[in-house]
Amino acid sequence: MKHVVVDLEMNPVSREFREVRRKLNEEVIEIGAVRLDETFQQEAEFQCYVKPEYGPIKKHITSLTGITQAMVADKKTYAACFQDFVDWVGEEETKIYSWSMSDIKQLRSECRYKLPDFDIEWLNARWVDLQQEFDDRLGLHNSLALKHALGAMDHKFEGTQHTALADAINTSAILTLMQDDAKFKETMKPVLEILQPKDDLSSSIGDLCPELAKLQKDL
Repeated sequence: MKHVVVDLEMNPVSREFREVRRKLNEEVIEIGAVRLDETFQQEAEFQCYVKPEYGPIKKHITSLTGITQAMVADKKTYAACFQDFVDWVGEEETKIYSWSMSDIKQLRSECRYKLPDFDIEWLNARWVDLQQEFDDRLGLHNSLALKHALGAMDHKFEGTQHTALADAINTSAILTLMQDDAKFKETMKPVLEILQPKDDLSSSIGDLCPELAKLQKDL
C-alpha cells in the first residue's frame, strides 16, 4: 500500500463565462503531491502548474499563492495535467489524502466538466480526509486549519504556505506522525490536556494556538 498526499491551488472562473460558472466555480492552477511508501517514508514528489481555460490568474490569487499568469501561460491544461497525476500515482494500491474534502470536490467537479469520460470512482475509492481523521483522533468538534495542526504538534512549516507541493509535504508530516499512536498522543498531549474541562483555560489555550481557543468555546 502506497500513500499519496495531495494539495491544490485554484483560481476562480471569470464571470464572463456564465455558462461555465453554473457547473465550475474554480479551476486548478497547481497540483502538488508526495508519495510515501509502506512505512510512510517519502519516496517521490509531483508538482505541476496548470493553465486555466476560463480566465487569467486573479490578483488576489497571485498574492496568496505567488502564481502569476506568466507562470502558467505555456503549461498544459487540466485534462493533461490531471492525467499526468493519475499516471504518477500508478496502478499500485494507493490511498490519497488531503487536508479536508475541498480538493476532492474540486477534482470531481473539474473532471466531470473537462474529462467526462474519467471514472470518478478512481478518486472516491482512494480518497481520505486526513483533517477529519486528525480531528476525530483528538476529539475535536471543529476542524483545525493545517497551519494550526502543525503548530499544535510543534512542527515548523517547511517551505511557503499556499504552494501546493509545500502544503502536501507538510500535510504528510501529520500523516506520518499519526501512524505511531503513542508518539501522536505524547506530541499532542498539550492539546489533549487543554481540551479537558478545567476551571480556567483561556490563557493556556491562547498561548498554544488562537484556533484552539475558539474550539474550546465551541465544545
